[in-house]
Amino acid sequence: MTTERAEEKVRETLNAVALDHVRAPGDLVEKVVRRRSRRRFSQAAGVAVAVAAISVGAVFGFGDAGRAGQDRPVRPAASPATPPEGWKPWQSSSPGASERGCLVEGSALYCSGSEYDAAKVDANTGERLWTVGVNREGDGIDHPFAVRDGVVYAYRNHTAENLPDGDYAGGTDLMAVDADDGDVLWKVKMPQDDRTAQAAMLIDGAVLANTPSVRTVSALDPLTGKEKWRYTWDKGIACQRAVLSGVPYLLCTPDVEKPDGTDVLRLDPATGSATKITTLPGMQQLIGTSGDRMVLISARGGVGKDMRLTTVSGSGERASHPYRFEGPPATSDVVGGRLISVSWQGKASAYSLTTGKALWTRPVGVGMPDQDTMQGLATPVASARQGVVYFLGPDGDLSALDLRTGEQVWRGHADLGKPRPGHADTPQLLLYEDALVARNGSKVVSLLPRTGD
Repeated sequence: MTTERAEEKVRETLNAVALDHVRAPGDLVEKVVRRRSRRRFSQAAGVAVAVAAISVGAVFGFGDAGRAGQDRPVRPAASPATPPEGWKPWQSSSPGASERGCLVEGSALYCSGSEYDAAKVDANTGERLWTVGVNREGDGIDHPFAVRDGVVYAYRNHTAENLPDGDYAGGTDLMAVDADDGDVLWKVKMPQDDRTAQAAMLIDGAVLANTPSVRTVSALDPLTGKEKWRYTWDKGIACQRAVLSGVPYLLCTPDVEKPDGTDVLRLDPATGSATKITTLPGMQQLIGTSGDRMVLISARGGVGKDMRLTTVSGSGERASHPYRFEGPPATSDVVGGRLISVSWQGKASAYSLTTGKALWTRPVGVGMPDQDTMQGLATPVASARQGVVYFLGPDGDLSALDLRTGEQVWRGHADLGKPRPGHADTPQLLLYEDALVARNGSKVVSLLPRTGD
């Protein structure tokens, strides 16, 4: 399949999904096919897998796949939220530092924006501690994805230069930054502009990155970026990536419209040697991990209401359950041991990961965006200590529901400004211990929810 045909197929799929009222930012098609500077995303491995993943992901609204939990009893919210040591409520409006999103690690936020590919912010005060400037422009939807042992891992443009014909195809670098002072430790060029959770992730003793080719993953030394080992799959195969307890896994499928099966491979984190642990029927889409299990979803007879949820352990043990949903959600994610989904009518539902059945359905408690606009809800986040799930609307409304019963236990508001007409304003909600961090664009607010009072 040519690059041009691959791009067209991705466009067709995304536009078809939009026709089914699964709303996304109006420029999502072009953001997937190219970043603003006309770089070719479609070179990423596995056009058929990418198309299927876009279809299933758009139907479910999974935005931050990678956080999943077992369907275990969750105690109701009872104790009040406790402020982190040294924390006080704060707000910040600093254009250029946070529009691309943030990550909480320890007592810091690590953010990206239009002017900075990485910026460290004190989570207790909102004070900016250091920055790494963008290399040309910062118009992506990515942000630092991991912090470990004093190193921040993020992305930046490979070059700031135009090609001889005046076009710009700068490419993407994976970079490591010293968490203490913001010094860039190393950079490695990626083979395409995929900056999703599949592009790079931490494993035992290394960073697993989709480099140097689209059909290869390499283990990079976390302090130097030097390659330790690489694993390459055959042409005509597309592989998704996951990590369980520091061990990398590949879910590899023939790059055809209707594959017969998906092979699950375990890679030795020290050597990269591969062992097939099981084969699953048909196309499987990875939506997250839960302890020692990968969580996958597949469509029965195409993308529709009848789906199948499958969990696979690191040893290859698997279990599958039917799952049925009613209509496309405004947002959905696996949090707090539940699949939490919010309908466009403002109803939040919690589904069991082990049975696929709805556990409760309650009003979400925040103002809903218009389904025909480019605005959205933040991905919900859960507090295991309090047993609640938090929601944030585009107008700054906040709500907490009891994970066990769905009962609303708190309502609040963060002054994030009014959503901008014509802009793809999807807010972000994070937890810093019991404190909330709400972000929309360059406005960031940290507050303590009064649950349990």
